[in-house]
Amino acid sequence: MRGEDQIFGVKVPQRFTNGGTEPMNPELVKKYSAPVPRYTSYPTAPHFTPSVGAAQYAQWLHALKERSKLSLYIHIPFCSEICWYCGCCTKAARRYDPVEAYLESLKKEIVSVGSLVTRTHTVSNIHWGGGTPNIISADDIVCLDMATRGQFNVSDDVDFAVEIDPRSLSQDQVTAFAQVGVTRVSVGVQDFNLKVQTAINRVQSYETTEQAINWFRASGIQAINIDLVYGLPHQTRDSVEETIRAVLSLAPSRIAIFGYAHLPSRFKHQTLFSEEALPDVVERFAQSNRLVNILTTAGYVRIGLDHFARADDTLVTGTVNRNFQGYTTDAADALIGLGASAIGQLPEGYVQNAVSTADYARRIGIDGLATVRGRVLADDDRMRAFVIERLMCDLKFPKSELSRRFGDAAQPLFEEAEALIANDQDHLIERTNDGFELTGRGRPFVRSIAACFDSYLGQTEAQHSQGV
Repeated sequence: MRGEDQIFGVKVPQRFTNGGTEPMNPELVKKYSAPVPRYTSYPTAPHFTPSVGAAQYAQWLHALKERSKLSLYIHIPFCSEICWYCGCCTKAARRYDPVEAYLESLKKEIVSVGSLVTRTHTVSNIHWGGGTPNIISADDIVCLDMATRGQFNVSDDVDFAVEIDPRSLSQDQVTAFAQVGVTRVSVGVQDFNLKVQTAINRVQSYETTEQAINWFRASGIQAINIDLVYGLPHQTRDSVEETIRAVLSLAPSRIAIFGYAHLPSRFKHQTLFSEEALPDVVERFAQSNRLVNILTTAGYVRIGLDHFARADDTLVTGTVNRNFQGYTTDAADALIGLGASAIGQLPEGYVQNAVSTADYARRIGIDGLATVRGRVLADDDRMRAFVIERLMCDLKFPKSELSRRFGDAAQPLFEEAEALIANDQDHLIERTNDGFELTGRGRPFVRSIAACFDSYLGQTEAQHSQGV
């Protein structure tokens, strides 16, 4: 077996070169379509509890080891209007006043958290998410960045990513993002088909998207991600093919194809379109297959479940990890979440801020922190988190590394892995000298395979999206 191949003239590790999919087996798709988490954390957020609050969060921040690398996630929970497919913590802002007031609370939190960490810690990654971060004005983009850099020691080579809605982007905002040092933008597209766009209340032309990308490239920001969604109302295999070919003409660095999560009991706006317009599980799997095959044929390297990157991108050349923003090269020692609903991850566990902007602002006004729940990690949590992350990223069960990290305590997970291999009747995994790895047939079902190591699954009434 070859150790590496070449894509776009760049050497690519062999583990990434088998990115295509096998022919679809409808019965297999139905079998593994049961809802499971997306595993951007473990334990997942539904298992956070109020037992972790602001006082414990402050202790954890104080306890960070000297010279830790930090990653900052800053949440902007506003959009000009709500897309009906959306599952994010956001709200429509018709006026700028509530956004402006929120930014004042956010800057107070930045000051509070910044006072609890030392300047020996270095911020290596910053991510602004939403909502729509470009709902804030060009001047406030600069002010928010100044507030952040005033409290944290931001590295000169920080990886600084921002999520963008091209429909409300201005040239002044692009200039501001370039001025504050943004290095990567994630452009929301979802789909270019007008019938689909109308159904989800997100009409966005190709020309608007192209203009936004051209503005960023002209400003010096060359790393462009494009986010797509399959399984939306009225989508077909042919329509998603038209969209992906249009996206390829924009030559992004990375492309993400997310399966639509239909959870109308949690997100009431998802009831605003007919469920009859949604593709069934076999059709949505076929849409995913079509997208995967077109992207890998075009030379993009498949990362984990749903990300694709050009061969010279750091997602291919570096170590891939997974956090609340999805697949990333971020290897910071702690992720600090700032803003309403933001989640942080520290060595001791997870913390989450109040979800509503009103409750968030009230708590920040009282003591500068808004932590309302979290999770203290047990040793078993850490082991399972490591296994699930490596399955989601590398598609492998890492027996030797698990043993090195956790010693004899890892034995129950070895036994679970052996049982999984023995009971695999569908050839989704195959034994290796170091555990097992997913086959081409098993790759689309990696979430379901990872769920086999989730000791909390089914313990709450939490709702999850379909497994495929």
